[in-house]
Amino acid sequence: MQYLLLCCIDESLWAGIPQPERDGIMREYGAWMQGLDESRQHLASAQLRPSATASTIRVKNGRTAITDGPFAETKEQLGGYHLIECKDRDEAISIATRIPTLRVGGTVEVRQLEAAP
Repeated sequence: MQYLLLCCIDESLWAGIPQPERDGIMREYGAWMQGLDESRQHLASAQLRPSATASTIRVKNGRTAITDGPFAETKEQLGGYHLIECKDRDEAISIATRIPTLRVGGTVEVRQLEAAP
């Protein structure tokens, strides 16, 4: 089964962490991902640009509206994702709990991908 780990954090909180600490967290992140690579569970990952660079597209009353910025006003922004292969939801959650940004205020949403029809 494939699971998507959606990693969110308050961008201003992240920016307020001293650079040496952020560098350490990212090194831990690299080690975490290397472990997933070695177990062959890692399928894809990407870090996203800041939410201020996003565009949001909606259709209302048949008209397309494009606005700058994230989809919703929230305290946390989507910062990246990891697509992993797991035997079940419990294993996906176990992997997600080891994401280093959790301890500095990040959150991770774990979602199973729908099987192709």
